[in-house]
Amino acid sequence: MPKRRIIGGLDVGSTKVLVIIAEVGREGEVTVLGVGECPAAGLRKGVIVDIDHTARAITFAMEQAERVSGIRLEAVYVGVTGPHISSVNNRGVVAVAGQNKEVGVEDTRRVLEATRVVNMPPDRRIIHVIPRQFIVDGYDGVVDPVGMSGSRLEVESLLVTAAASAVQNLLKAVQRAGVQLAGLVLNPLASAEAVLQPAERELGCVVVDVGGGTTELAVFQNGSLWFTSVLPVGGDHVTSDLAMGLRVPLNIAEELKKNHGSGLPGMVPDQVDIEITSIGGNERRRISRRMIASIIEPRLRELFGLVGHEIRRSGYRGLFPGGVVLTGGASILEGAEHLAAQELDMPVRLGMPRGVSGLADLVSMPRHATAVGLVMYGAREVPAARNDDPRLRGILTRVRSLFREFF
Repeated sequence: MPKRRIIGGLDVGSTKVLVIIAEVGREGEVTVLGVGECPAAGLRKGVIVDIDHTARAITFAMEQAERVSGIRLEAVYVGVTGPHISSVNNRGVVAVAGQNKEVGVEDTRRVLEATRVVNMPPDRRIIHVIPRQFIVDGYDGVVDPVGMSGSRLEVESLLVTAAASAVQNLLKAVQRAGVQLAGLVLNPLASAEAVLQPAERELGCVVVDVGGGTTELAVFQNGSLWFTSVLPVGGDHVTSDLAMGLRVPLNIAEELKKNHGSGLPGMVPDQVDIEITSIGGNERRRISRRMIASIIEPRLRELFGLVGHEIRRSGYRGLFPGGVVLTGGASILEGAEHLAAQELDMPVRLGMPRGVSGLADLVSMPRHATAVGLVMYGAREVPAARNDDPRLRGILTRVRSLFREFF
């Protein structure tokens, strides 16, 4: 019997820790077997500030997913986020060394290695090298150069970097939870895996993942990641605004946001029908839903204004026929799509996780996009062998080592 291909995805966010256990079929299909979730502890704006608390949250979510699936998880793909994430463009050039001047896997590996040579502070770490296009003897737009004839191979790549200390703290928390690391994946890259259609990647689009403590964006063009950025603003800031504006505790403000929140004051009735308790519990009063919306709207407009600034900062001068795909836990707030379309002047749709089966109904909301994308990313990292031919296994081993090193 062939060994089951079990993979796990771990989304360590500012508000929640989510674990998904999935099985990958022979055709690459992903079946969700288990889901575990725990409120986040020890994180602020996507960055770990208490390793022990974070490790306990990871352990709890992991055990819950393992109980549901009945499978012991050995390794996980872990999402990386935080304001420390940045990206830089670079170019690598090598001479083709293969026989008959035919580009081989080794030439591709060397040119990707060359693109990693960039001036970088010692406290930064490269987590992704994403090739946009290969160029063979001056002919650009090449997706896969292996097998082509030429004497000069070039690549234009996007290097995604992170603060080495933040990554190390994340790895320590994962290690203390008793699970191995299968790979680090940029959060918006994982979210895109779950919510984007192939046509949107090719045409050009922007993924905006609005989480609790951060908002992540990724610009795609011609099927590749063009630019990425993480803003230290998210749904928790809306909660804080409500707590201060209405003089209520944070937990009450969070409930008001989830149950009665809207970003469109003009579209909600101005009737007094919500009773709240002020801080201290000594005063009970009633407020209108329109008052709640009037507090939420400015923060959402500010957030999407910052997203627009980051898109312009990316240097991309083309259009985005694919528009904006909005996902993440805070994206379901009423009026978020409408305000995003106004501030970004582009069509906006809500991105729901897709492409998985099994317990798909448990991971069908935008807040699950990153975790679903992590297992989908892991599922396509190494294609499943269709037979036991040792030559095929050797080829897959070399491809796996190449992809793990650079992607």
